[in-house]
Amino acid sequence: MKNTSEHTFHIPVMGLGFTIDTPVKVARFGISSAVSIIQDVLVEQMREFYCKKSGEEYSHIPIDDIDHRAKRVSAYLNLMQRMVDKQVEKMKHEAFEEGNDIVKYFQLLPESSSVKQLYLEMMRLEGDAKEFIQKQLRKKIVPGTIDVNIMTKIDNLNYSKDGELLPVEYSDALSALRGFANSNLSSSIIFSAGLNPRLFAFLENMSDFFPDENGNIKKKIILKVSDYRSAIIQGKFLAKKGLWVSEFRIESGLNCGGHAFPTEGYLLGPILEEFKTKKQALTKELIELCNHALQTKNRAVLPETPEIRITVQGGIGTTHEDKFLKEYYNVDATGWGSPFLLVPEATNVDEKTLRELANAKQNDYYLSHASPLGIPFNNFRRSSSEEQRKMRIKKNRPGSPCYKKYLAFNTEFTEKPVCTASREYQDKKLKTLLADTSLSKEKIAERYNEIIEKDCLCEGLAAPALLKNNIKDPHRLEAVTICPGPNLAYFSGVFSLEDMVSHIYGRLNILNPLYRPHIFINELKMYVDYLKKELDKNLEALNEKQAKYFSSFKANLLQGIEYYKNLLPKMTDEADEFKKKMKEEIEALKSMLSSGTQALA
Repeated sequence: MKNTSEHTFHIPVMGLGFTIDTPVKVARFGISSAVSIIQDVLVEQMREFYCKKSGEEYSHIPIDDIDHRAKRVSAYLNLMQRMVDKQVEKMKHEAFEEGNDIVKYFQLLPESSSVKQLYLEMMRLEGDAKEFIQKQLRKKIVPGTIDVNIMTKIDNLNYSKDGELLPVEYSDALSALRGFANSNLSSSIIFSAGLNPRLFAFLENMSDFFPDENGNIKKKIILKVSDYRSAIIQGKFLAKKGLWVSEFRIESGLNCGGHAFPTEGYLLGPILEEFKTKKQALTKELIELCNHALQTKNRAVLPETPEIRITVQGGIGTTHEDKFLKEYYNVDATGWGSPFLLVPEATNVDEKTLRELANAKQNDYYLSHASPLGIPFNNFRRSSSEEQRKMRIKKNRPGSPCYKKYLAFNTEFTEKPVCTASREYQDKKLKTLLADTSLSKEKIAERYNEIIEKDCLCEGLAAPALLKNNIKDPHRLEAVTICPGPNLAYFSGVFSLEDMVSHIYGRLNILNPLYRPHIFINELKMYVDYLKKELDKNLEALNEKQAKYFSSFKANLLQGIEYYKNLLPKMTDEADEFKKKMKEEIEALKSMLSSGTQALA
């Protein structure tokens, strides 16, 4: 069950369309990446595009097929696997000449890789010795994995074309899961956004998620979590079903792209420390639960030392940070997401949005309430979706047409759930608001803005993949929603894959001249700002439960601050001047926290 990738980073899922085909672009170079498989319409559009591009026959999977969602996912994943296999096979037969993918494969590897060292040795040799090592190197080429992502909260039930409610196994998330399970991939499924009992229970029906007689698992489970408590709860839930979590992917609650899941003031450093100290106990508890369940099911049990990888992502920006996370906290790999939005070789970003990102300023990135899920959402002020949303409001037609309905959860005005970003919902909600004579003008204005801030993510997060590949959208909706993490403010320009990978491994520095605080400082500031804003928003009607929550939040931040003070001497790769600055920043944020939360005293 050992991870065979020579790279020590992965590219996480981004939106719906930004990484929908990233494996086709980077897997042959040994780089693993994740694909969102929840939106079957986009998946089918991309399958048609790549069938034509690769010369394969395309056979449309119609929505009349009751299981079209799962079948579309399987077909697309299988197509990507075939394409990557062909790329790797072709690469293995290339000459070791500059410009060929086989040279790029080895040049991209980190210097710490034994395979990279073998490649460098080969470059110094001549004749038979050189040819002999080249043969060895060809055998060591291993592609990155094609992993998939399901956001567990997106699991609507679906209806037939006659309006009949379909059985639960045809829900959005369960269909996507079945599509992955029925595919030929040997990779991982990443579950993000918390525990979905119905979805997790469904895994029991699929044999590829259980170990074979040799202890190998064809399709592995990765849980994206924001703290240890979430990991142990979800891990035990699955283990009791005989399902092994192969990786816990820790993501910063606020210093990330897309949806943000603020922890109760728990900071990334202390969270990683807890995983570091408790990993052995976690593994022991989960393996006992898992093997007991497997024996009960008369299935093969796990080996004595099954793999649990711990990885981390969210806001990493320098090679020193990357190295410290791996060496001090013993994490197995890191995730680099938003910076790859500036790498056209790896992700889908349309030309207009790419230009805006390349020249963006710090205040262009902000934490919004644009998501219909009601979860904070990292947003970009200069996106075309923001332009479109404001234009619709100006025309007195706020809200979006809702064609895909993946985020349709609200039944306030309708029997069938609708999306809070839809024109249908916002029209009804605004009429109700304006008819409420008990509210002050200030309160009406506040709630009005809360309603119209919701934006269509189904179309906006898929649009860049269509625009970049010149795929026509049937509804002509081309506005792009993009949700980079605030860390992207420190990267300006457009970069090659070599540039970004070299930056990660310390061979190159592509940060812009803007002063960039350490990842831990950046996150701490976000949490202090978040607490202050939430406290101010609720101060007028602060109840006992809220007061307790905010007090706990503040206490956890203060503990995190003390933790970081003690951690500073252990950051041996950081310059003394930088660490001195970090200490000053920590003290300033502590003071800001104290002054901004006096109401809790």
